[in-house]
Formats: sequence, structure tokens, C-alpha cells
Amino acid sequence: MADLNMPNLNKKSDKYLFKNKLSLRRKSKRKLLNESFLMIFFALLLSFINFLIPNKNLLFNSFFKNLGNSYNLTLNFFTYFYQVFLVLFILTSIVTFFILILGSIYRLNKVVRRKTKSVSYK
Repeated sequence: MADLNMPNLNKKSDKYLFKNKLSLRRKSKRKLLNESFLMIFFALLLSFINFLIPNKNLLFNSFFKNLGNSYNLTLNFFTYFYQVFLVLFILTSIVTFFILILGSIYRLNKVVRRKTKSVSYK
């Protein structure tokens, strides 16, 4: 019974990594004003860049056609990739086949050409 350790109820749990690291201060009015002006600036910049793009209606009208074409191109890419992968696999398997055959012939030759007539299998 003396071996039981009672939990320390006064100890704070370390469940959360940043539990005591939160800053609860509010942002100053100057900082909020600066952030709002930056947001307005970037919004206007994006709308200006959008304004400079020509033929927006044509782009929106041909969107689904372009999406279908890109799907077909992706499908063709994967079929060609599959064929290239198969050719590479065939080449590597042929090279591996020749290496294994040459190795086995060399080892058989080594066993047959021993000076002693007894063959030992280790």
C-alpha cells in the first residue's frame, strides 16, 4: 500500500502544446487600419489584373471543352507511361536474366573444375 503514488492535483496538465502561449491582447487600431488598407490594395490589384485579361467570355465558354481535352491528354499520358514502363521492365528483366544465367554457369563451372574429385555442398 505504501507503493501507491497519489496523483498531484495541483500540477497543471500538459495536454495542450500551446496552452499557456496564447496572447490575449487585442490588436491596436493602427495595426487594424494598416491591415485593412493592405487588404484593399491587394483586392484592387487583383481586380485590375482581372480587368487586363482579354476575351473572358470566350474563356468561360470553352472551359468545359478544355477540361475534357485535358482529361483525354492525361489519360493518353498514363497509357504511354504504362507502355514505357513495360518496355523498361522487359529490358531490366532481360539484363537480370543474363546476369543470373552467367553467374550460375560460372558457379557450376567452378564446382566441376575443382582439383579434388569430391563435390562438397556447403
